[in-house]
Amino acid sequence: MDLHGLNEEQVIASRARYGNNSLTQIMPDALWKKLLQGFRDPMIMILLVALLIQAVLYLLGQAEWYEAAGVLVAILLANGVAAVSESQQEGKAVSLREDEAAKDITKVLRSGGLQEIPVNDVVVGDIVFLQAGDRLPADGEIVRGRVKLDQSVLNGETEEITKRPAEGGAPATYDRLDLLNPHYVYRGTVVCSGETYMEVKVVGDGTMFGQLALEAQENTRKTPLQVKLGRLAQQISSFGYAGAVAIVLGILLKTFVLGELPDGLFQWIRLIMDAVTVAVTVIVCAVPEGLPMLTSMLLSAQSLKMEKDNVLVKKINGMETSGSLSILFSDKTGTITEGKLSVVELATGDGSVIYRSCEGAEAGTDACDIRLPDFRESCSEAYLEGLVLGLGLNNSSQYSGGAVIGGNSTDRAIMSFLVQMELAGGIDKSLAAGYRYFNSHDKYAAVELQEGGLTYVKGAPEVLLHHCHSYYDGKGQAHPLNTLNRLQVYANGQAQRSMRLLAVAAGRTAHNEAGELVMPEELTLVGIISIRDNLRQEAVGAIEEVQKAGIQVVMVTGDKRETAMAIAREAGLLRDEGEIVLTSADMNCLSDDELKERLPSLRVVARALPTDKSRLVRLAQELDYVVGMTGDGVNDSPALKKADVGFAMGSGTEVAKEAGDITILDDRFSSIEKAILYGRSMFKSIRKFLIFQLTVNVAAVLICFIGPLLGENVVLTVIQLLLVNLAMDTLAAIAFGGEPALREYMQEKPVPRRENIVTKKMLGQVAVCSLYITAICLCVLFLPAVRQFFGDVDITYMKSAVFATFMMAIAFNGFNARTESINVFRHIGRNKTFLLITLIIFCGQFLFVELGGEVLSVEPLSLKTWLACGLLAALVIPVDMARKLFYM
Repeated sequence: MDLHGLNEEQVIASRARYGNNSLTQIMPDALWKKLLQGFRDPMIMILLVALLIQAVLYLLGQAEWYEAAGVLVAILLANGVAAVSESQQEGKAVSLREDEAAKDITKVLRSGGLQEIPVNDVVVGDIVFLQAGDRLPADGEIVRGRVKLDQSVLNGETEEITKRPAEGGAPATYDRLDLLNPHYVYRGTVVCSGETYMEVKVVGDGTMFGQLALEAQENTRKTPLQVKLGRLAQQISSFGYAGAVAIVLGILLKTFVLGELPDGLFQWIRLIMDAVTVAVTVIVCAVPEGLPMLTSMLLSAQSLKMEKDNVLVKKINGMETSGSLSILFSDKTGTITEGKLSVVELATGDGSVIYRSCEGAEAGTDACDIRLPDFRESCSEAYLEGLVLGLGLNNSSQYSGGAVIGGNSTDRAIMSFLVQMELAGGIDKSLAAGYRYFNSHDKYAAVELQEGGLTYVKGAPEVLLHHCHSYYDGKGQAHPLNTLNRLQVYANGQAQRSMRLLAVAAGRTAHNEAGELVMPEELTLVGIISIRDNLRQEAVGAIEEVQKAGIQVVMVTGDKRETAMAIAREAGLLRDEGEIVLTSADMNCLSDDELKERLPSLRVVARALPTDKSRLVRLAQELDYVVGMTGDGVNDSPALKKADVGFAMGSGTEVAKEAGDITILDDRFSSIEKAILYGRSMFKSIRKFLIFQLTVNVAAVLICFIGPLLGENVVLTVIQLLLVNLAMDTLAAIAFGGEPALREYMQEKPVPRRENIVTKKMLGQVAVCSLYITAICLCVLFLPAVRQFFGDVDITYMKSAVFATFMMAIAFNGFNARTESINVFRHIGRNKTFLLITLIIFCGQFLFVELGGEVLSVEPLSLKTWLACGLLAALVIPVDMARKLFYM
């Protein structure tokens, strides 16, 4: 076939007919859209109602302009912080994606010459030239040459697939959806070896890669925190509206009961306006304006901390969701294991192990690290030379420039072993007279030496051992091979430990009639090598910690069942008899309901397909699990997107990273554990802040409700309450955001998705502390025995004392809220920000009262008054300590 490529006119025509090769990216909503969507939040809607009423009261002369302005500022801050933060995060992601796309180039034939062009400029009909290491830019058909491809990005399988042109150049007939077909290739896959030309058949979103990428951008369900906060917002709005109506009715009822009926229509209107003013105050009290800011600040602060631990948070809601995980579907390769093959053992023909790495030793034993120099000292130069010839010369990879390059994953692992043993320097390709390359049918590769008439063979033990009649020991001495049974037991034991075995042997050179190098009739066994993808050393401990946290971990892998089970046992995933291992075929035989019944006991899924992962996520979510999924390939992206939180691996594809909420930069399972801990810490901080702010709000509502019934319509003004909710609570949000991530949080069970964010225990704390704060504030204003302590002062002075007492009490209550321990200073040294913020709050309170004047409806207080108010406020700490003692 004459390969000439398209000319410029043909390129233009093809692009007009089939489109370009860029992938559609669903752009995030603009900032103004996010702001508008924020107004649907129930808490924001309460404030909008309050703003409307406040504006009407101002127009009627019943309120000051700055009261309506204060409510407006509260709305803009509460709604704006979250929207701006999310918009900035998404903007960074889009920019990063565009930069990556601009760098991606490929080689094509155009007008008879080879050109390098951006991948996005590839069109249908282009002839693309591919070499080892190249990533395919589109889907197409092989037209010349032969290559081995790594298609794990699409199917998760690490086995390399051979691709070649159709026989005789005839049109190929095969299923393009079958990734194992021998002629069709796919975007995103990587050339491992060989060179080829492919004709582009499909570009852009039409490619399999593109379809998966589009699916990965679908919307997902709400996070557990969004569900909980949405329910809380509805409860708070109901509480606020009910309180407002109750106050209006209460004031009117008091007027009728006491017989203080207004004279004339104007007086009635004035009475109703006063009641509505108090009702608006209650509505403003009920809304925790600081909560949206707290979640945004917490997410941003924790994101920065996590980045130092190799955890990059792309979608900030993913972090809080990770703390609520109840099930985690984890990839094996690269997450639980290292993601690369390595030689872990070398045994001679009598079953003696002469090399073993620590990774190859049985878990919990010390029988490891038989390495350099021990290995070199125990082996003769003749034996080492046999290893170099049998493993290094008979190898498709090479050591150059300080790195192992080329070849398949097995050959690279062997070459790395020789480099580690300082044997790679003895590899001289000129010693070879000819090669027989490995093929899956014969299961061996061979190299013929220039001199001596010897051939070294490496391949599957079950093939080579049939030809072996003797073996070399570590000293290079030959012995009769009469230990086949022992070798078989050894091999079976290694297979159960998920080892991939490779035998190396030497014999007299033999050729077939066609002159091709073939297996010698008699071989001398040099050794049996055990290769595997090693378990990450920190993964076992991290998995155990995650399991202790009540999270079910399920390993999902493309490996066969036996290999998967071996790794799962070493990783601590398989321990009890009742735990289940399923293959993809097993799952396909089960209905959704049957699989749901088995899901709580499921620990391993072997031979998994991309559709299996998505199905597992869907069924777990239907059971109301909070689902986590790890992945690195395009094939993982739909499941990553559908999961409540997707952990994409840093070494994975851009599509997987885009689909994931969090990127694990170092690919370690231990980093996932850290993400879970940070997520739980954030959720704890939100609960602590809620105790703090709900106490403020409930106390404020009660004061504003009871005050008018006792004869004082306005005890705390709208501006005072907005100041408390915005200025004080924003500072408090920063203080609680600095709470340390305690390891004890990993000993707790996950919080169910639909569990209320405010527990009964939290409500008890809010009730006790808010009732105490309400009581002391009302006593200061209405109880003669307390009021006379302040001397002969006017009502504004007394309200100023109430405001000071209220603010100091809520500041002291912050110590109660930050820990469930009786010791309110527990771990305070790990959150010095809390102490600094508390000091700032006290200083701010003093300035507000002393300098607030007419705007805040206050006047300066004497030192005696400040001390009295401070003493009453500080007693909230021992009051809550008594409550904690009672519930212990």
